[in-house]
Amino acid sequence: MGQEDLMNKAEDVADQFLRVTKQYLPHLARLCLISTFLEDGIRMWFQWNEQRDYIEATWNCGYFLATCFVLLNLLGQLGGCVLILSRNFVQYACFGLFGIIALQTVAYSILWDLKFLMR
Repeated sequence: MGQEDLMNKAEDVADQFLRVTKQYLPHLARLCLISTFLEDGIRMWFQWNEQRDYIEATWNCGYFLATCFVLLNLLGQLGGCVLILSRNFVQYACFGLFGIIALQTVAYSILWDLKFLMR
């Protein structure tokens, strides 16, 4: 009987925990899903000049186009994160973040870096 009582107690504790945290878990799950985009957007904000200079040097596209690319990348990532966390236009935000991934794959030449893709 001791093992059954222990299992019942564990189920009660788990049930109580889920009742208390039930309203926060969906938000936490969304935050975990978009954490990479959030981190990349914040890093891009703090490394603005380095990002712009890298795109300008790699693609020889000029200061203006490099700035537009970094701005699009930054706003796309942070805007998509905000929309997903606020549960507004989630489907469009996910498509936008997927587009950012595709854009970065080409712009940063990730598509041809097998070592990076394997990670």
